[in-house]
Amino acid sequence: MTTQKVGSVLDRDSVFTVPRFELSQPPLLSRSPLHRAEELRKDTAALRAGWSTARVIEIDHRGQLRVDDDGIVYTSATDIAAEPALDAVFLGIHDDRHLWTKRVGVLTGKLADLRSFAEYLDETELSILTSALAILNWHAGASFSAIDGAATTPSAAGWSRTSTSNGHEEFPRTDPAVICLVHDGADKVLLARAPAWPERRFSVLAGFVEAGESLETCVGREIREEVGISVSDITYLGSQPWPFPRSIMLGFSAIGDPDAPLDFVDGEIAEAYWFERAEVQAALKLGDWAADADSRLLLPGSISIARGMLEAWAAAV
Repeated sequence: MTTQKVGSVLDRDSVFTVPRFELSQPPLLSRSPLHRAEELRKDTAALRAGWSTARVIEIDHRGQLRVDDDGIVYTSATDIAAEPALDAVFLGIHDDRHLWTKRVGVLTGKLADLRSFAEYLDETELSILTSALAILNWHAGASFSAIDGAATTPSAAGWSRTSTSNGHEEFPRTDPAVICLVHDGADKVLLARAPAWPERRFSVLAGFVEAGESLETCVGREIREEVGISVSDITYLGSQPWPFPRSIMLGFSAIGDPDAPLDFVDGEIAEAYWFERAEVQAALKLGDWAADADSRLLLPGSISIARGMLEAWAAAV
């Protein structure tokens, strides 16, 4: 943790010391990049050769997959088809074998999704499953061309779709969103609860980047829209893929005024409060949103970059 002299949001002529904090480690879903072997995506011969020993992660329309005590349950590729299936996506190479994913209608056995099973997976499996969900979620909404509405078919081993009318190739879409920990430069942090969340579940503020907008501008706009205050000293912390359905979360911190009135302008926030550092530290020790505790504050679990941001801020003393 370092410190830096900055101007206060209360009075830009005054100066105080703000704790500068960083994520202690990369967010959970960003720690072990999958070997994507993108050079093979259009190599039909190599893909066919690798299919005989390949493994496939089958995921249903609810984002669930088969799991057991050892983690992800893979399906042998040759149990699906004799050669690479058109609706399967080549994820890359893992354990010297080709790895694919495919959307299926019905799965049986023990099922779980990324949110509920993340703590039981190692970093490599998390990277694999995150990539699988993100690309399949894109395919689910890309069956027709954005240019002329013509049907599209998968190409490049599932990493693009080609229009049946003019051959135009469209590529996977990732929606950038900012997530920002707003603090007062001392011992308070601003946390909010969305209307759909149960009571006592709070997190940091977040929102999607709009067209023609910088990330820093988005941070300021989203915070004004959601809680009605202005922030300064916006600092980048790190990023994390978030395949719900196909986003990337870009983490920031910023300074806000705890005496400024909160105004939930756009209706996306049900309530928000400034919490003391000691309250956050205590809530982190309780676990996550699923904790069986009567604390007024419950915080996100380890799958979210929000958890790492809060842990880093809480330790910056």
